[in-house]
Amino acid sequence: MINYKRYQLANGLRVLLQEDPSSPMLTLCMNYEVGSKDELPGRSGFAHLFEHLMFAGSQHAPNFDQLIQLAGGENNAFTNQDMTVFYDILPYQNLDLGLWLEADRMQNLCIEPQPLQKEKRVVVEEFKESCLEEPYGDLWHILGDLAFKEHPYKRPVIGESFEHIEAASLEEVREFYENYYCPNNAVLSISGNIKAEEVLERVEHWFGHIPRGPVKRPAYAAEPPQLVGRKKVHRANVTDAALYMAFPAAARLETAYYLEDLLSDILGLSDSSLLVRQLVKQQKLFSELDVYITGTVEAGLFVIEGKLQEGVDIEQAEQAVWAALEEFKAQPISEEQLQKLQNNTEHNLLFGEIRPFQKALSLGYYELLGQAQLINEEADYYQQITAKQLQLQAQFLFQQEKASLLYYLPKA
Repeated sequence: MINYKRYQLANGLRVLLQEDPSSPMLTLCMNYEVGSKDELPGRSGFAHLFEHLMFAGSQHAPNFDQLIQLAGGENNAFTNQDMTVFYDILPYQNLDLGLWLEADRMQNLCIEPQPLQKEKRVVVEEFKESCLEEPYGDLWHILGDLAFKEHPYKRPVIGESFEHIEAASLEEVREFYENYYCPNNAVLSISGNIKAEEVLERVEHWFGHIPRGPVKRPAYAAEPPQLVGRKKVHRANVTDAALYMAFPAAARLETAYYLEDLLSDILGLSDSSLLVRQLVKQQKLFSELDVYITGTVEAGLFVIEGKLQEGVDIEQAEQAVWAALEEFKAQPISEEQLQKLQNNTEHNLLFGEIRPFQKALSLGYYELLGQAQLINEEADYYQQITAKQLQLQAQFLFQQEKASLLYYLPKA
């Protein structure tokens, strides 16, 4: 049981504090509820741009990284479709430094022509290197557009085109910042050798005066049910053919999410899992194979992907995947296999949250979902799953009319 305390400031900032006296370090996470799904058409990549801009300096802290490092800490950030997360790992004595820095860039970020142009160049170069020059780098530009027709999850987090970032004006960037990077659109979570009441007083001191923001989100249509299978052949400068199969998956808070998470483990977690054992080890159709869910807040994707062995026909490989899926749909796993998977999942959840870093990260994430208590409840959800439920979910999920198939082939 992870004990924590939850507060909310008058300006809307949600605060979760977890006392862990076992560590001399603390982790401070600032979670903003803004991701690539919140961007406007033609201006994709803004959330990822701000992941960089937030380190470019604020009014009172021109060099964010240097101050953290001088205090004996480290920091980083990441962005996905639903949120942007910044975290600082510091000795607990330097809590005030972390709070001051996060508060200053929440209210006083330097969005001026010179730093903006610098970070735009960095992001554009990253786009070119990772999406245009790296093998399979444009995967999510193709697969996302194939699997989603309406929902903004179709756009890659890095953006649809580097030209969207190049064309972004100073006014547009400032408007995005003022709309989303505000206390009523954020969660501050801290875990470490702290006293909750004392920390709350410091949080109020540094953040309490920051005004609320407008937080106006663009409207977007719900993704319609997929009733017909989709298929695309894409050729690029790669050496190995690859097969990608995507199925519409449950939203993060739906019961089916936990079923599909276990299904992905059953099919592709290790060398002994069903698809890896049959298609990589025995039939030797694939050189590598992976199965995962995107785990987005709203309905996402269940993905099976694999690189083919040289000389294997991709249609033969696809049919082999379908045959293995049909086999699983016809025969549920044994209770022994299920218990092993459940125990492994519980182990990963519980032991993965021993460190203050993971506890702060998880508390912020669960609070953004609106259910911070999940940090103590999710292991039980997995333990309640039955083999029959998994079989029924597989029968519901793995249907050809629900599949989006991408054949990613060498040009030659």
